[in-house]
Amino acid sequence: MSVTEKHHAQPSLLTEQDLYLYNEGTHFRIYDKLGAHPMEHGGQKGVYFAVWAPNAKKVCVMGDFNHWNRTKNPLHARASSGIWEGFVPGVEKGAAYKYHISSQLHGYKAEKADPVGFYAEVPPKSASVVWDLDYQWGDAAWMKDRRRRNAHDAPISIYEMHLESWMRVPEEGHRPLTYRELASRLAEHVRSLGFTHVELLPVMEHPYSGSWGYQSLGYFAPTSRFGTPQDFMHFVDHLHQEGIGVILDWVPSHFATDGHGLESFDGSHLYDHADPRKGFHPDWGSFIFNYGRNEVRSFLISSALFWFDKYHIDGIRVDAVASMLYLDYSRKDGEWIPNQYGGRENIEAIWFLRRLNEEVYKHFPDVQTYAEESTAWGMVSRPTYVGGLGFGFKWDMGWMHDTLNYMHKDPVHRRYHQNVITFRMLYAFHENFVLPLSHDEVVHGKRSLLSQMSGDDWQKFSNLRLMYGYMWAQPGKKLLFMGGEWGQWREWNWQASLDWHELGHAPHEGVRRLVERCNRVYRCEPALHERDFDPSGFSWIDCGDADNSVLSFIRKGSSTNDVILVVLNCTPVPRPKYRIGVPRPGRWSEIINSDAAEYGGSGMGNLGGVQAQDVSWHGHGHSIEVTLPPLSCLYFKAETK
Repeated sequence: MSVTEKHHAQPSLLTEQDLYLYNEGTHFRIYDKLGAHPMEHGGQKGVYFAVWAPNAKKVCVMGDFNHWNRTKNPLHARASSGIWEGFVPGVEKGAAYKYHISSQLHGYKAEKADPVGFYAEVPPKSASVVWDLDYQWGDAAWMKDRRRRNAHDAPISIYEMHLESWMRVPEEGHRPLTYRELASRLAEHVRSLGFTHVELLPVMEHPYSGSWGYQSLGYFAPTSRFGTPQDFMHFVDHLHQEGIGVILDWVPSHFATDGHGLESFDGSHLYDHADPRKGFHPDWGSFIFNYGRNEVRSFLISSALFWFDKYHIDGIRVDAVASMLYLDYSRKDGEWIPNQYGGRENIEAIWFLRRLNEEVYKHFPDVQTYAEESTAWGMVSRPTYVGGLGFGFKWDMGWMHDTLNYMHKDPVHRRYHQNVITFRMLYAFHENFVLPLSHDEVVHGKRSLLSQMSGDDWQKFSNLRLMYGYMWAQPGKKLLFMGGEWGQWREWNWQASLDWHELGHAPHEGVRRLVERCNRVYRCEPALHERDFDPSGFSWIDCGDADNSVLSFIRKGSSTNDVILVVLNCTPVPRPKYRIGVPRPGRWSEIINSDAAEYGGSGMGNLGGVQAQDVSWHGHGHSIEVTLPPLSCLYFKAETK
C-alpha cells in the first residue's frame, strides 16, 4: 500500500469544504473538526486528532497512552491546508496528550497542548485530555424563554463573580468549591437576591490563577480546577433551571505566553504578529491575536460560538475591546504601527468584532454580547448594518468612574461637583449601557466599595446604600461584583473566600436587604427597565439643586401608568418638607427608602407615601412635599385608580 493510499485509509472529519472555509476564515464550527474526537474506525476504538500547524514538517501525538513517545504516532498533512490529522487506535477518554511539533523553521521543536482541546490537566500540569461533550440537558424551559429574558427591554441585573474565591471549604484546606458544589449554593444566593444573571470571570483554561482567567489558553475548555466539562454543563444547567442566566467573560484581545500554548505554535508567529509593535501587549505581557489572519478569525469566532452551542450560555462579555480597536493603545510614539491609511484604528480588529457579533446573533438570536469598551468609540452597541460594532450592550465605564469619584467626596464638597453625578445623562442613550461596579473597582489597592465611601462607618454604609439606589434607578442594566451585595469591608482577594461572616452583622445585612429590594422593584416595575435605552423613559425633575446636593428624576414605562419618581439626598443633612414637582396628581407611594431601619438606616421617611398637592413646581402642575432622610435614595410610585 502506498503512502497516499494509507493516508486515504485514515478516517477524517474534515471535508474539502471544511478546509476551504477554514483557510478562508469563515469556518465557525472548527470544534467539530479539529481537536481530539473519540471514534471507531475499522472495528477499532480510538481518537481522531487534527491540528493546524502549517509551518511544521512533522507532527506527532504523544501522551500517556504511548509513554509520551515523541515519534510513535505521527499525523499526516491534509493537502496545503496546514492541518495535520490522524487516527490513533486504543486511545480512550481521559488520556492526556500533547502535539510534538517539528518545524520547518530554525530547527524549532516544541510540545504543545491542543488549541482546540475540550479538557486539560489541572494546572500546573499542561497537557490536554481526551474528552467528549455528551450531556443530557434539563433546561428546555429556560432555552425556550430566554429571548425574552435577554431582551433590551427586560430587567437584567448581573451578579459578577470569580469562581475560585466566591466560597471556600475551610475544613478541607480552604479549597474552592467545585462546579457542582457551586451550582446549588450560587443559585440559591443569587435567586434570593433577585439577580437575573451571573457573569463569570473567564472559565476558559488558563495556566496562572493570579490572572483570574484573563490570560487564557484553552479557548474551548472550561478550567479543570473545579471539575470536568460535564460538571460545568451541570452548573449552567442548574442555574437555568433556577431561572438564572449565565454570561461568560471571553478574552480575544490577547493570550498567555506560556510555552505549551499558542505562542510560536509551529515555530512561527501563527496566532500573533511577528512585529511586537502589533503583536505584544505592553500592559499584560501577552501576545495579541492577528485578526487579519483567516484561520485566527475561524479559531476565535468558533470559540465564541462553542460556548453558546455546547454549554448553553446566554452571553459573552468581550474583555478589553478598547485595546483591540486602537493600534496605539497603551503605547508611546514610535511603539506602534499606523494602519494603511495612517490612522490609529485597528481595521482588522474592527472587521473581526463586527463579524463576531454578526455570527453570534445569526446563530443564537436569543443571546447577547457585551463589550467592555472604555473609550468614546461610537456605536459600539449599534448594528453593523448602520456602521456599528454590533454588540448588544456596552459597559458604561464613564458612569462608573464619575459615580465613584462623586461618592469619594466628602458631602460638604459635593455641592461643587453636581455636574459629576449628572453628566451621564448627556450621553446615556448613545449606547445600550450596562452600569458596572465590577471586580476591577475593588482590587489592586482601590479598596472595597464600602471602604471607598466617604465619612465614618455609619456614613460609609449610608453612602453605599445611596449609590446602589441610584444605580438601580438609572437607565441601563445593572452589574455588581460579588461581596458588594452586603458591603464587604475587605478588598477582594482572589486567593481567599469572601467574608461571609459579615452577614451576621446588622449593617452588612441591611445592605444585602436593600440590594434584594432594589432587584425586586427593578424586576417588577416596567418603568425601571422597559425603556432603559429610550430617552422617553427618563426625564429630570431637578438636576440643579447643587446647594442641597439633591437630585430628582422620573422613570417611565411603555404604559402611561408606569411612572416612578427617584430622589437622592447626597448629604447627611435631613431635609423635611422638601417640595418636588410631579407629573400627575394622586398618591405617590414610597416603595424604596435606603435609609429605612431594616436596611441599617435612621428610619426617617414618609410613612409609606405622600399625596400630591395642586401646587405648581418644577414645571409641573402638581407637587409633593417629602422628608428626605440623610444620605438617602427614595423611590415613589404614582398610584393609579
